[in-house]
Amino acid sequence: MPDADRPPAAAELVQRVCDWFPGAARDLPWRRPGTGAWPVMVSEFMLQQTPVARVLEPWRQWVERWPEPSALAADPVSEAIRAWGRLGYPRRAVRLHAAAVAITEHHGGVVPTDHDELLALPGVGGYTAAAVLSFAHRQRHVVLDTNVRRVLARTLDGRAHPDRSPTVAERRQAAALLPDDPARAAAWAASSMELGALVCTARSPACPRCPVADLCRWRALGHPAWDGPPRRGQTWQGTDRQCRGRLLAVLRDAVGTVPSAELLAAWPDRTQASRALAGLVADGLAVEDDHGVGLPGGGTGEAP
Repeated sequence: MPDADRPPAAAELVQRVCDWFPGAARDLPWRRPGTGAWPVMVSEFMLQQTPVARVLEPWRQWVERWPEPSALAADPVSEAIRAWGRLGYPRRAVRLHAAAVAITEHHGGVVPTDHDELLALPGVGGYTAAAVLSFAHRQRHVVLDTNVRRVLARTLDGRAHPDRSPTVAERRQAAALLPDDPARAAAWAASSMELGALVCTARSPACPRCPVADLCRWRALGHPAWDGPPRRGQTWQGTDRQCRGRLLAVLRDAVGTVPSAELLAAWPDRTQASRALAGLVADGLAVEDDHGVGLPGGGTGEAP
């Protein structure tokens, strides 16, 4: 068991987790050899705040229909919203469509391999840019998702969970841990992410199966409970998110526009429905005119 007052050696931690990965990793389609940057990028958009199991089939359908950014860019954004279905957080579909348009118009239809160019695309933040370049191009970048952050918080800092948002110190710590070799750094990114997803989970960590259990400070300290702000799960029933989803489902299934009064009647609370509709319009997920409400770029004929 490690010294509870000292974090494990970086090289040993990275080595063990990378060695563990090949025999334990899930067979996810966007990880398979030969998968290009666009399918990887689609997976990263879909996986934001969404479990892998819910993403597998929508991802397959998406990349079959739109195997390249130019194919998606050629269709109206309404088709992207419809294809997004019930994945949740549908603004991601609008942003992914906008990114496809930008890639087509400014990058010859090829997902950029330069970090700054990728970061400039709609909907692409620091994590997504690093993940796409790491997983698709084996570049050296710090990839900090929730799973990786939890692994580092426990093994290095002895805390049950990381802070709500990455801190400067946390990013520096992750950068210091990153192997110098780009291919090794990419392997570490994938391996540490998988360890957090399968073993070092938030609620039921499987410490006996962990390849670095004997290096983990959190384990050495006796698994101290989280003493930070309460970690509340997201509610759904009766929320504005559920209301937005109900209204958007009506719009996805409609041919053309839906009269505003008919759309608002799809939710029992008229005030909440009006607020949700205003949010959908503001987010570019719906357009409203004198004829009613429809999806952007399809239904009313207006652009988002």
